[in-house]
Amino acid sequence: MIHIRPVEPQDYDFLLDMHYESIHMEQGKPPRDELLNSPAIRKYNENWGRPGDRALIALIGNIPAGAAWYRLFNETNQGYGYVNAQTPELGIAIRPDFRHQGVGVRLMEEIINQARSDGYSAVSLSVDPENQAAVRLYGKLGFQFYGIAGTSWTMKLDITN
Repeated sequence: MIHIRPVEPQDYDFLLDMHYESIHMEQGKPPRDELLNSPAIRKYNENWGRPGDRALIALIGNIPAGAAWYRLFNETNQGYGYVNAQTPELGIAIRPDFRHQGVGVRLMEEIINQARSDGYSAVSLSVDPENQAAVRLYGKLGFQFYGIAGTSWTMKLDITN
């Protein structure tokens, strides 16, 4: 059974693992600390816990299986999936040994519901178009292509209803 709860302080290292896992690179992926501290990526985890930051963890039994999170950016500090300062950019990662078990769908549904509860009208994300499993999942959840940032697609989901 999948249990989803908010990330707690003791989960922070796992959340960093999931941030690292969420960065799709076919080859030459640098070590975790090097990649997460690079200037273009550091903004996603730096000073985690500021207003607007949200993260959920999925557990199977007592084992962390994945996480989903979102963070707000602004015009002068844009993420790859930036739409506007009122739309949080979402991230998600599932440990490889827990994929294809429904964890990703459950986490996405829960983080979207959390964003709706927090009063947001939309969420966005960035995805490598080569990551077809992720693109299919996001499409099934209703995300639509919004634009291109670098080599990644920005996708957006309106959540007002």
